[in-house]
Amino acid sequence: MQGAGGFADDAADTPTPIEYDPEWLTIAQSHARPDLARGLQQILTTVLPFMGLWALMMYFVNDAYWLTLLLSIPAGGFTVRLFIIQHDCGHRSFFESRRLNDIVGTLIGIVTMTPHEYWRQAHNIHHATCGNLEKRGIGDITVLTVAEYTALPLWQRAAYRIYRLPFVMMGIGSIYLFGVKFRLPLDLIRRRPSLLIGVMATNLAIAGALVGLGVIFGFAQVLMVQFPIILIASTAGVWLFYVQHQFEQTYWQNEDQWDFHESAVIGSSYCHLPQPLRWFSGDIGIHHIHHLSSRVPNYRLQDCLDDIPALQTLNRINIREAMDCFRLALWDESAQRMISFDCLRRMRAAAV
Repeated sequence: MQGAGGFADDAADTPTPIEYDPEWLTIAQSHARPDLARGLQQILTTVLPFMGLWALMMYFVNDAYWLTLLLSIPAGGFTVRLFIIQHDCGHRSFFESRRLNDIVGTLIGIVTMTPHEYWRQAHNIHHATCGNLEKRGIGDITVLTVAEYTALPLWQRAAYRIYRLPFVMMGIGSIYLFGVKFRLPLDLIRRRPSLLIGVMATNLAIAGALVGLGVIFGFAQVLMVQFPIILIASTAGVWLFYVQHQFEQTYWQNEDQWDFHESAVIGSSYCHLPQPLRWFSGDIGIHHIHHLSSRVPNYRLQDCLDDIPALQTLNRINIREAMDCFRLALWDESAQRMISFDCLRRMRAAAV
């Protein structure tokens, strides 16, 4: 079992073992209580400022585009917060009503360019298989073990190294994910063709919204406003998702040794963000508790963490340490930790 967070890419020390305590789940489940008033308040304090910022960006788009770009930063932050609300709706934890969760999640999906039902099912697969080496591929970031990587031909190793570059992961990758893949996500549609209806409906709604706004404000102006918002929000979203599981002492096991609750807590980070980043990200940095019980709404995650002292330090990382995670690219099964390409090179040189 893995221990607390920290970064020592070349260290050989074995982490202090942390035993999963079933009481943690009992406490987390006591916080799995949707609150209609808090949910509606969160929507209003997110949607209304976002609309105001969007209008201001459009106002300045022709005469002071630098102001439009400056305003795109908080607008991107509110888009991330909208995605967190959609995320909770996908877990049907934001409201008590399943129908209301689906309606709100679907509507927000037009703004976030994320087909709600497809994403809900793909993300639930991620929760159900996270940390299982034999069930990689849906709703996760591609991770190779050291043995798998070294067995690849040269061109595939080069492709994997390019894939793991921060610029590719957060830049090109985020644009591809939200702009291309989510328009026709075949990875799950091939298995569940019924999802195609929701995906196409979201695509039509996005196209209709862009055409309508383009007719009113001008197509070039809408693109100049919307593109930087989506770029900032998607980059931030991919970064958040990356650091939630791609840290040194995360959790990966083969099927016969994999445990859902161990994976949930040991394999998820607690990315401690400063305000206002915590607010914009809906406290999703408290990710080990979210995986422990996905029915805890984002507005109760901090309260839940306060009630479980043992999880307040487990896998806790700050922003600087989160950025260091991008050095890590391979799962070393023998050491039970993520390592960098440079670390692998030094290990192989030492072996020789």
